[in-house]
Amino acid sequence: MAEGPAPGNPSAGASGAAPRSLWARVWGSHRPGPGRGAEEARGQGALSFLKELPVLLVVAFGLALLIKTFLVQAFFIPSESMEPTLLVGDRVLVNKVVYHLHPPRRGDIIVFEDPHPAAEQGRSGPLGAFWRWLTQGLGVATSPERDFIKRVIGLPGEVVEVKRGVVFINGRRLEEPYLHPLQDTSSYPPTRVPPDSLFVMGDNRVNSNDSRRGLGMIPYDKVVGKAFVLIWPPSRVGLIRSP
Repeated sequence: MAEGPAPGNPSAGASGAAPRSLWARVWGSHRPGPGRGAEEARGQGALSFLKELPVLLVVAFGLALLIKTFLVQAFFIPSESMEPTLLVGDRVLVNKVVYHLHPPRRGDIIVFEDPHPAAEQGRSGPLGAFWRWLTQGLGVATSPERDFIKRVIGLPGEVVEVKRGVVFINGRRLEEPYLHPLQDTSSYPPTRVPPDSLFVMGDNRVNSNDSRRGLGMIPYDKVVGKAFVLIWPPSRVGLIRSP
């Protein structure tokens, strides 16, 4: 005898799958597929990020300016005066904190402002001054007439003399392994470095405007900081060590 559908289970048998498929189709029409929720979440996340991006950029910019003002500044090498130690186009980072802990030392490579700025340099207005401050702080541009980078040779109270390119400090010859191969034969009379000032020279002595000529002694309050690391180009990245 053929058996009919089991009592209480009218959907069993060959036709039993149809109601379940219909239910699945009805359920699917009212409920998003498993990928739709993830796509919506990703879209909302991207939209939220775009809304927050201007704030993040402002915060990052503000932090960069604070770091530039008080801690570290990038500096672009504009001339050949420090060859072979630093080449034209190199970029270095300058530590602006270290000389609050101790005074400059002989052999340090320092960045300093022009000790004798021309009057017309201050006429660019506040906007021009801010733009210069920003671009130089990021190492994008440097004015060779306003900011300089040289090596500390003479310290306060010392007598500096140059005899045919050879430097003497208080009558004793200074060993300088960092000099440019092109030998300098110039001389400089014995001169005492004033208090709170420095006598600086470039490593490329035949092509350097320094304390021997033009710049004179550099007051402490003109010193920006100490160059401590070379960051560009990648082939020359490394610490800048004093001898």
